[in-house]
Amino acid sequence: LIEVLKGRCKNLQNVMLEVALLNHVNDSPEDALEMANVAQGIIKAVDNPTMKLMVNLIPYNDTGGGIKYTKPSKERVLQYQEVLWKRGIYAHVRETRGDDESAACGQLATRKRKEREVLL
Repeated sequence: LIEVLKGRCKNLQNVMLEVALLNHVNDSPEDALEMANVAQGIIKAVDNPTMKLMVNLIPYNDTGGGIKYTKPSKERVLQYQEVLWKRGIYAHVRETRGDDESAACGQLATRKRKEREVLL
């Protein structure tokens, strides 16, 4: 990853890391601190003062498929974001839309697959 970033055209300055947050799996302040260390390590290793690194925080969407993971609380997500900010890493929380209609990212595909399985 570092070598690819070093070799990029200087006009391609933005780097985005995406993190899917799972309730009580990887959403603690300690996990956020580890992510901040990873992000800072990338910034230091690439050594491009014009590079901007952003972390996109994606709370897990529960698709109801019997998977044991759940969505973290908004409070835990915001705490994670705050840890990154305090370490100088810009972090954005992706807002979920369509949760109440099971239409959030990935949920429509899951529902359609289940409907096909019932028809077979």
